[in-house]
This record gives sequence, C-alpha cells and structure tokens, in this order.
Amino acid sequence: MATAAELRARRDALTAQRSSGVARVSYDGKTVDYRSVAEIDRAIEALDREIAAAEGRRIVRQVRMTTAKGL
Repeated sequence: MATAAELRARRDALTAQRSSGVARVSYDGKTVDYRSVAEIDRAIEALDREIAAAEGRRIVRQVRMTTAKGL
C-alpha cells in the first residue's frame, strides 16, 4: 500500500489536472487518462478515503438540516 505522502502527491496531481481541464495525469512515471470531470472527482474522493485510512481517521460526509416555522 502507498504511503500517505504518495497518496497526497497523486491527489495534488489530480486536483491540478482537474482545474486545468486536461484529461491526462502523469505521476511517478505513470500516465492515466480520464474520460470526464466526474471520473476525476471520483478518483479524488477515493484518494481522500485512502489518505484518511492511511492516517487512521475516517472521513465523515454528512449534512444535517433542521428547519422550523418559527411558531
């Protein structure tokens, strides 16, 4: 398994690639082609989960909303 630092480097490459609009990323002598921005986003989310696991923490993505009529 890759170290947290290696995973962060991959994530940084993906983030830079996503913002540039290019569909090809190279890191550690490897090249990966992506089909869409959604696929890149999924790859970034997967790397976030792997980084969290490597650091021994969980990612909690939960939003709770409460509303009231004010009565």
